[in-house]
Amino acid sequence: MSKMEALKLSLIIIPLLLTSLRSIASSPDNHRYNVGDHVPLFVNKVGPLNNPSETYQYYELPFCGPDPVVQKKESLGEVLSGDRLTSALYKLNFRENKVAETLCHKKLEGDDVAKFRDAVINDFYFQMYYDDLPFWGFVGKIEEDSWTLEKKSLKYFLFKHVQFDVLYNGNQIIEVHAIGDPNQVVDITEDVGVDVQFTYSVVWNTTSAAFDTRMDRYSRASSLPIHLKIHWFSFINSVITIMLLIGLLTLLFMRRLRNDLRTRFSTGDEEDDKEVGWKYIHGDVFRYPRNKSLFCAVMGVGTQLLTLVCSLFVLVCLGILYPYNRGTLCTALVILYSLTSVVAGYTTASFHCQFAETGWERSVLLAGIMYAGPLFVIGSILNVVAVSYGATAALPFGTIMVIILLYAFLTIPLLVLGGVIGYLFRSAFQSPCATKRYPREIPPLPWYRDTPCQMFLGGFLPFSAIVLELQHLYASLWGYRIFTLPSILFIMFIILILITAILSVGLTYIQLSVEDHQWWWRSVFCGGSTAIFMFAYCIYFYTRSSMSGLLQFSFVFGYNACMCYAFFLMLGTVGFRSSLMFVRYIYRAVKSE
Repeated sequence: MSKMEALKLSLIIIPLLLTSLRSIASSPDNHRYNVGDHVPLFVNKVGPLNNPSETYQYYELPFCGPDPVVQKKESLGEVLSGDRLTSALYKLNFRENKVAETLCHKKLEGDDVAKFRDAVINDFYFQMYYDDLPFWGFVGKIEEDSWTLEKKSLKYFLFKHVQFDVLYNGNQIIEVHAIGDPNQVVDITEDVGVDVQFTYSVVWNTTSAAFDTRMDRYSRASSLPIHLKIHWFSFINSVITIMLLIGLLTLLFMRRLRNDLRTRFSTGDEEDDKEVGWKYIHGDVFRYPRNKSLFCAVMGVGTQLLTLVCSLFVLVCLGILYPYNRGTLCTALVILYSLTSVVAGYTTASFHCQFAETGWERSVLLAGIMYAGPLFVIGSILNVVAVSYGATAALPFGTIMVIILLYAFLTIPLLVLGGVIGYLFRSAFQSPCATKRYPREIPPLPWYRDTPCQMFLGGFLPFSAIVLELQHLYASLWGYRIFTLPSILFIMFIILILITAILSVGLTYIQLSVEDHQWWWRSVFCGGSTAIFMFAYCIYFYTRSSMSGLLQFSFVFGYNACMCYAFFLMLGTVGFRSSLMFVRYIYRAVKSE
């Protein structure tokens, strides 16, 4: 090859290489751009401010839209979260200022005006994403026109101009805002057709904020000093509660238990017999509970959900889950539930095989539908309600099929696999005392020793320790506050488990002391009763909020019912496991005398 040909070839290749390197260095994937580069902007949804679950696709309102409207491919979690990202006419190229840029001219008919007016009346907001940054703005405003003796007159206006304020640092976008210009509006008080010219402006400014911290501003409002004080007050309140419970258990129960262990089975003294009544039911205390398969399924699913929650906290600590990481939480919940089903199968089968070597398959089947069944029923009802409203919470048919296939080809096989492993590695039930052939009759008990009263005590104390943190959690789930202290939430979860375990042990000891040997199911009910108070607080939270409408009502109570049911299974499992350890300990100590 001649020098002249090599020079020509280099003149062709070098610009191509520079272009390719430029495209590699600046792209939406790494969030780095050069001046004039196209930055992806997607419109997402609209909805009333007071009803977070009631959202609709952006173009349900007659905004200016491209032809055709292209919907962004979304993950399973994004669809479950109600995100519907679609293309838009807005062009916000990197560091290009625009002033009064025309978006479109549109003739709004009477029906279109009525839609916009209803949106303004209900405080509708819109949500968009720019370089994966979410931002919001309002559709319009309401002004008081005049006052009369009979009533006040209101006028409704639609914002026809939106200003985008974008902050950047170097070649990266840090922050974006959308503000409707209150001076450029259209009167939509009457159902009269009107011609509207929609415009927008783009203003770019520099900032010293780092790219790694650009998501912090979304949680800044939730990290105000007053909110942090409430978090820490809740934490201190819970710590004090658990210390008092530990002290109470030590002083009242352990001292009496130590005295009981020094006393033989029967002293012939009537007063002593009352004090050590739990010793007389040693032949019944390890009698298998009724509905054995159902009980084993509760243990399996409760253990699975405990594993799932702990896994979520691990993902949060690793930084995989964070605020406004679109759909990641929902995706993690679906995948983790499927993967942890092996825990449910193993725990159910191994626990069942401690009682009998046959019939474990039925217990595993019950474990497979114990939580997924009610969740599917409630989810189907909520989906029907969402479809009737045309809300984005309505799941497409394809998404429903994906969930069904995931359950059929991942969750169920892992559940069965866990059951087989539990059966193969089965062990006998460790009972310090032999069980009598016929059960001992339970003496009549006063009303305050019945299950409902013990459930009230077993649920109210743990609930009182977490109620302040529960308020923050509900405000995050059904509001716009972001939960910014997952570490505190994890500590509160551990405290909740400890308080539940301590109370379950104490209540089980009280039950055995009056010669009531049917403690298996009662320990589950007393441990899980905190969930009943959590649901009652959900009702209180809803009545104190500004939420309204059938859709929002259905989603709040439907999803809270699923969440509280999960807590019932988890805490019920904790209550039984801790009680079982305690019962084995005291009867093993008696046997060793």
